[in-house]
Amino acid sequence: MSEHLNDEQSVADERITSENLDILALLQPIDLSELQPVIGVAPQTTLSEVVDTMLTKRVGCVVVAEDDQLVGLFTERDLLCKVVPSGIDISSTPVSSVMTQKPETLPVDSPLVYALQRMSVGGYRHVPLLNSEGRAVAVISMRDIVQHIVSLYPDQIFNIPDQPGSWSGRDGG
Repeated sequence: MSEHLNDEQSVADERITSENLDILALLQPIDLSELQPVIGVAPQTTLSEVVDTMLTKRVGCVVVAEDDQLVGLFTERDLLCKVVPSGIDISSTPVSSVMTQKPETLPVDSPLVYALQRMSVGGYRHVPLLNSEGRAVAVISMRDIVQHIVSLYPDQIFNIPDQPGSWSGRDGG
């Protein structure tokens, strides 16, 4: 009987160690090398120019900066929720008139879990990361967090059946 208990304790110890490693991975500072470079525009940049930049650079947001200081953020959501319904002239309207002013930010050395918490609580998809001078040096997106989590669990994520309804047992087989 004690051999069975020892086996169960070993399994529990492995599980706890594995869970702690997962939590520790989320507590590590955000790896800036995995993030896209910051795409910045001036507040007076027209919406037409901003949208062209976002399409060309294939990004979901741009930081709006003045004198290297973050003053706002313009995202795809701003375009869909503020610009399109209003029917404003994007060729003459400056981004400053529809950007998100004073967006939530994090210090550049913040753990990943803080970005996840800000996004979850605030409903954001992008959070600018600022250096000690207050300059945006990166923007972390929800996509970046998903990719990081996938990198933590590649076997579990990439080895599932093609159709969720085709799972036949606990091991997916």
